[in-house]
Parts: sequence; C-alpha cells; structure tokens
Amino acid sequence: MANSNPIKQQTSQLDPQIYTDLKSLRLMKYKATGFDFLPPQPVNSLLTGRHVSKLRGRGLNFEEMRHYQIGDDIRTMDWKVTMRTGKPHVKIFSEERERNVYLLVDQRTNMFFGSTGKMKSVIAAEIAALIAWKVTDSTDRVGAIIYNDTTAVPIAPQRSANHVLKILNEIVIKNQQLTVGKAKDSQGNSFAQLFHQAKRLVKHDALVILITDGYGYREQSEEQIKTLCKHNDVVLCHVTDPLEHNLAKLDKMVLSDGNLQLAVTHNQAQTKERFADDVTQALENFANMAKKYRVPVIEINTLQPADQQLRKALGA
Repeated sequence: MANSNPIKQQTSQLDPQIYTDLKSLRLMKYKATGFDFLPPQPVNSLLTGRHVSKLRGRGLNFEEMRHYQIGDDIRTMDWKVTMRTGKPHVKIFSEERERNVYLLVDQRTNMFFGSTGKMKSVIAAEIAALIAWKVTDSTDRVGAIIYNDTTAVPIAPQRSANHVLKILNEIVIKNQQLTVGKAKDSQGNSFAQLFHQAKRLVKHDALVILITDGYGYREQSEEQIKTLCKHNDVVLCHVTDPLEHNLAKLDKMVLSDGNLQLAVTHNQAQTKERFADDVTQALENFANMAKKYRVPVIEINTLQPADQQLRKALGA
C-alpha cells in the first residue's frame, strides 16, 4: 500500500540547505535561547528605541484593591477610593500569564532560492521553529498561518510542545512540496489569502511575526495590514539572499520562472538592469510599508545561522 504522507520520504537523504525536516526543526528547541520578543528589551535590541513601535507585553489584569503599604508604587494609588475612605488604597495588578503569538510563515515558490547558503524557505522555517519554541517556553500560546502559492493553513494558538510540533510539521509539508517546476503567478493572491486568514484568526493584543521575503506584496493588502497593526504588535522577519541585493553588479545571470530559463550576459545590460530594478523595487515597496506602519524589521540572510541572527537582532 502506498504511503500517503506528503512529507518526502527518506528525509535523511535531503540536502539540509535545500529542504528542512521535522528532526531539524525539533532540534531548534535547544538553540532558542538568548532572545525574546517581549519587554523589557536589551538596550541593543532592534525592538528598543523611539523609531519603532514599542511592544505591548502581556498586559495586566486587575486583581484587588487593598490598603497602601510602605514600598508600594505610588502610581498604583486609587485616589477616588482614598478620598472616599480617608485611607490610602492601591490597585494590585498581575501580569497576564499568556499572550497569543502568531507566526505567518512564507513557503511560496519565491522562497525556494539560495545562491550560496540555505534556501530562503529553509531559513524561514528555522526562524519560525526558534520563535515557536521560545514562545512556548515563555508560557505564551503560539499559533500560525503557513502559506504557499495557493493555500494558507491557519493553526489556532495553544501552548504545548505537541502543538509546536503540529505547526512545524505543517511547515515541513509545505517546505518539502517546493520544487523549481511549480512556479505560480499568484504572489499577490497568496498575500491576500494570508491576510484574509489573519483577519479571521488574529483578534486583538497579539504579537504577529511575519516571516517572508516580501515578494508579491500589493497595495491592495495595505488596508488589512493597517488593521492588523492597529490592534496588534507586528514584527517583520525579512528573509533575503545576498545575491538579491547585488544583481546589478553581475556580469551574467540565468533567469527562470521555474519552467523556462533565460541567460542574460553583459551585452544585455538593459535587460539585466530592468530585472535588477524590479527586484530592488519589490524589496523597497515592502520596506516602505513596514516603515509607514512602524513595523520593526529584523533582516535575515541565508548565510548565517538563524539562531545567531535572532540573538544579534534582539540585542543578546
């Protein structure tokens, strides 16, 4: 009887730079240290400073009203009750034990690229795994939307190791379905599907972490992004390959849509420059959106280990 499991068999034979697997993402649990997405942030953290939005943290729940005691924070004084009773009273709050964190993980065909290091799709999977393990270890709930060229799979937030494995398994399925012959002209539609699912799944006061290269972003999605940023904290992990920033400097290149290839040499400078400009413009459009809505951007490359990049970006 044929095995219907969509995950590629014999994962030990997969090139870890091209595809990821569940074992690799499970091991990320032991590297998920030295960084955090919640306040307080280290001084050198990208999430600290006046140029980015300050994350909300878990929030506070009102617990009780009691008499003032020496050492209480004067800012917690309830002046109305104090005036009414003639005795100083303070409000006692407790930090919310759990917060919802959502990972929006890009596994589209455009992520199936890497010039010298790992594929962008693999790095995105590893970043998602690191954050998922860290979130669960911090007693918060983690959910996800894993999307490719045609579908966006929502997973409601929970807090357990088994739930993290469920998320990682879905990422692996999408990751191992990627091939160079499956290019889709649907990048804009896939972003629209992503934000449609996000609108249904994500409510208020959550932390939303978008892990993507940003290709295919359309202005039609801006209103959905605006709403998402208005009610939640949004962080962008922007995954790019070094080659994407240096296309104009290449003497020659081979372009492909996943089915056909086109060699471009130094004699075709106009074609090369136009392609490089298109790639640059796509990167700039996404960066401008993030800047407009004060979304902190963590730049992730395909050369350095994912865990080291998170620690460096978050000040550890």
